[in-house]
Amino acid sequence: MSFTLYPAIDLRGGHCVRLFQGDFDRETVYGEDPVQVARRWEEEGAGWLHVVDLDAAKTGDHVNLSAVRDIIRSASIPIQVGGGVRDLKRLENLLSLGAARVVIGSAAIDDPEFVKEALRRFGDRIAIGLDAQDGWVATHGWLETSEVRVEDLGREMAAHGAETFIFTDISRDGTLTGPNIAAVRALAEATGKGVIASGGVGNTAHLTTLVRLAPLGVTGAIVGKALYTGALDIKAGLLAIEEGTR
Repeated sequence: MSFTLYPAIDLRGGHCVRLFQGDFDRETVYGEDPVQVARRWEEEGAGWLHVVDLDAAKTGDHVNLSAVRDIIRSASIPIQVGGGVRDLKRLENLLSLGAARVVIGSAAIDDPEFVKEALRRFGDRIAIGLDAQDGWVATHGWLETSEVRVEDLGREMAAHGAETFIFTDISRDGTLTGPNIAAVRALAEATGKGVIASGGVGNTAHLTTLVRLAPLGVTGAIVGKALYTGALDIKAGLLAIEEGTR
């Protein structure tokens, strides 16, 4: 099974930022021009990009839609987009802009009927984002924690046709301390579907550990802060993935 590296572009107020453990008060701006950042990751060899509208995830206001559109238009590689996708209008708009895959997160808790309809209509162009706080699903830009276990929601969404899940351990996000391997493995085993790991990847060793889970269905890793700080570069990451999948 192939394994994909997804450089992350998180948008807030039109800028490219990173949060620490999902805290909106602990933000670092890494780029005033998200399109320029997207071009950089593509030029360095990325095969996909992962774009999140943080403002939309938090408030539902799609103030970064123009930035998302510009990134999609400027890139020649597929773009995965998430953040505040809570109805068919928003979903269809992103797909019409050219998003290769759209990530639905909070709505899996708040509006499961919408998610079922999205999966029925758009199939594998939908990914389900499962963000975890101590194993419980967090929603609305990680500001709220539900009473639903990640694996339970994963099984339910898989039963409705979800083929791709994005798992983020919030406590690891932005820390560079390594992904939550046990939780990633548990979700892959629970769903029997593809799982993209997010949160904590800080070096090639972390990627290699995730690649070893590919036979279980772990299909990729989202990397953000490590790329922006220089702790990891795309070339080295792709080499580690290639060596790990041999």
